[in-house]
This record gives sequence, C-alpha cells and structure tokens, in this order.
Amino acid sequence: MTSSDFRRLALSFREATEQSHMDHPDFRVAGKIFATLGYPEHGWAMVKLTPIEQEIFMKAQPRVFSPCAGAWGRRGSTSIRLKAARKPTVRRALQAAWLLAAPKSLTNQFKEDL
Repeated sequence: MTSSDFRRLALSFREATEQSHMDHPDFRVAGKIFATLGYPEHGWAMVKLTPIEQEIFMKAQPRVFSPCAGAWGRRGSTSIRLKAARKPTVRRALQAAWLLAAPKSLTNQFKEDL
C-alpha cells in the first residue's frame, strides 16, 4: 500500500476532509481527526482506534499494526506500516477510526447503507 492509496481510502468516507496537523496530512470528519499520514515517518500512517480495536488489529497482523508511542498508543492510536499493509485491512481500520470520530447522524447513515 502506498501513501496515495491510504489518502484515497481515507477520503472515501462520507464527509472526510484532508487538513494538516504538526506538518503531517490528517483526515477528519466533522473537524475530528481519525487518521494521519506520514506519522511517525514516511511510509507510515496512524488511525485512532479504541484500545480493544487496536489489540484486535495488532493480533491479526502484527507486522502491519503497532501502538503509537506513549499515552496516545495506550489510548488506541495505532501506527500502520504501509508497505506491509493490504487495502482491505487498512480500509477496515480506517472505517473503525471514522466511526469513532463521526457524529451519530453520519454513522447512522453509514449503517443504513450497509
């Protein structure tokens, strides 16, 4: 997976926008960050998950997912090694992050579309 692939996937979610935070592109819904690209460095990305979701993704694919450093990682912020990742897996992680950040009106629409 490339940075461009990650960007396209992140922006495919309803009302997702790209902005910048701490010199990294980030992806937001309703002003809330759900993912970041290029963090902690080029070739990596980050999604904001719950600690339980983080554990599930890390157990399923430990070469792809790892906790971010410090308190952010303990709260669910999860690094993704893009080179080792597959699009369907990253899409699921982005979906989980988007669902946590999106307002209920959007998540209800998303669930109705399923």
